[in-house]
Amino acid sequence: MKPFNYAVIGSICALIVGILLMVWPDMAVNYLVVTVGVLFLLPGLLGIFSYFARAKARKEAGIRGVFPVVALGSALFGAWLVIMPGFFIGILMYVLGALLVLGGVNQLVGFLSVRSYVHVPAGMYVLPLLILAAGVVVLFNPFEAAEVPFIFLGASAVVYSLTDLFRLIRFRRRGGQTEIVVTEEEKEG
Repeated sequence: MKPFNYAVIGSICALIVGILLMVWPDMAVNYLVVTVGVLFLLPGLLGIFSYFARAKARKEAGIRGVFPVVALGSALFGAWLVIMPGFFIGILMYVLGALLVLGGVNQLVGFLSVRSYVHVPAGMYVLPLLILAAGVVVLFNPFEAAEVPFIFLGASAVVYSLTDLFRLIRFRRRGGQTEIVVTEEEKEG
């Protein structure tokens, strides 16, 4: 297959993924949490299985092994994420909302406290107020807030894929018409 065809296939795949992310952002959030769960579950299970697989060799060598508690914790946490992603998303969004509120309030208090020493422009208060507002929105509507980054990611993927397809098609038509101009200095150097 020609390189042009690979680029078109990649752009079409990005377009499909972008559309899916914009249409079903709630499913993308769940799949992300499930994927993270699998990334915790697999190494945990591997650690537990390797502990039991080496049990006979340790016993013959007279070595007393310590049960891999961290691997068990990782496997249990991963299983929890895979089985109940919605619960984790809810907790995570409330924690994120609280952190945003605290961060916004902290910045506002910081600006107010230094106001007596230095002049703080009014524009400096905008970002902390936006952070505070974002935290309040996340606290009162956590599940919609979890979907917004995936909608933005999907829209970005659609824009990327369409501009890339436009570039590929437009410059493909002009394939042999592009000339490279070489100056006399470049010829001599």
